[in-house]
Amino acid sequence: MKIAILSPVAWRTPPQHYGPWEQMASNLAEGLVAKGQEVTLFATANSVTGGTLAAICPQGYEEDKTLDAKVQECMHISYLMEQAGEFDIIHNHFDFLPLTWSRLIPTPMVTTIHGFSSPRIIPVYARFNDVNHYVSISYANRSPELQYAANIYNGIRTAEFSLETQPEDYLLYFGRIHPDKGTFDAIQIALATNHRLVIAGIIQDEGYYREKVQPFIDGKEVVFVGAVGGEERNRVLGRAKALLHPIYFEEPFGLSVAEAMLCGTPVIAYQRGSMPELIQHGKTGFLVNNMQQAINSIKSLHTIDRTYCHTYAKAQFSQEKMVEAYLALYEQILNGKTPASTPQ
Repeated sequence: MKIAILSPVAWRTPPQHYGPWEQMASNLAEGLVAKGQEVTLFATANSVTGGTLAAICPQGYEEDKTLDAKVQECMHISYLMEQAGEFDIIHNHFDFLPLTWSRLIPTPMVTTIHGFSSPRIIPVYARFNDVNHYVSISYANRSPELQYAANIYNGIRTAEFSLETQPEDYLLYFGRIHPDKGTFDAIQIALATNHRLVIAGIIQDEGYYREKVQPFIDGKEVVFVGAVGGEERNRVLGRAKALLHPIYFEEPFGLSVAEAMLCGTPVIAYQRGSMPELIQHGKTGFLVNNMQQAINSIKSLHTIDRTYCHTYAKAQFSQEKMVEAYLALYEQILNGKTPASTPQ
C-alpha cells in the first residue's frame, strides 16, 4: 500500500518539543513504515522519517518567522495534491484546507480531525462529508454535523516513556501557557497543598503569562522550565507526584495526559472534553469539576497504583494500537466497505 501522510508545517516532523499534530503524523508514519508499508511523509525539509520525505517548505514557519504561514501551507498542500494519483491513500493531518482538493483528486483521503479551532470551520468539513473519511481522536470531539469513519485515539511511542514508581514530591503542569489550559489554576492548586510546582511548556499567551503566571515564579516553589522534549520530557513527567491538567476548554485529546500515565504519573484534570475517555477516575487519576475539588484530591494520590497507570496507558494509547486501527480503516476504504458517508 502506498500511503501519503500530510503533516502540518508549523513545526518539524517530529517536533523537537511542541507540535502535537506533527508528533501524531510522525508516530503514524513511522509505525506504518515498521509494518512494511510504503510511506511518503509530506513535511518540512528538516523533518526526519524512516519512509520517503517529500518537502517543499524548508522548515516550520513557527521556527523561522521570516516564512509566511499561508504561503507555506499553500505550497505544501498543493505539492502533495499534484502527486495524488501516485498514492493509494492520502492521510491528512492538516486540518480543513486539504479538504478543498477532495473532489479534484482520484485518491481517497482520510482526515484525522485533531480539533476544531473554531465552530466556523465546521461548514468546510460538512461540505466534504460525502467524499472524505473523517476520524475523531475522541468521541467528545465529534460534531453532530459530520459523519465519521472511525474514532482512533492518539498513539504514543511507548518505548520513549518509562515507568517511575518512586516519584519526587512535586506537581507538574505540562502544556501551553494559555487560559484554556489553566496554568494559573495549577499554580493555586500547588500552593494550596504546599507542593512545589514545575511548569513546562511554550508561552502561547504573553499577556496571560505576565499577569497570571510570571508573578508566582520564584525558582523554588514555582519553577518554569520552558518547553521540554526527548528524555527530559520523560524525566519531568515520570518524576512528578501528579500531573495537573485544569483545562478550561473541551480538549480533543491531551497527549501529556496519556504520556504522564504511561510514566506511572496520575493525572488530576477538570472533567471537560476527552478527559473522561482518557482518565479512569480513582484508578489513573481524578476527574474534578473545579479548583477546590482538585485541591481535595491531592490527599488521595497515595491510593493510585502507578504501575496500573503505566499498564493502562500502554494498552490504550500505544503507537502500535493506533497504527493497526488506521491500517484496518485503509483496507476498508480501499475495499469499498467504509463509504465516507457512513452514518453515526
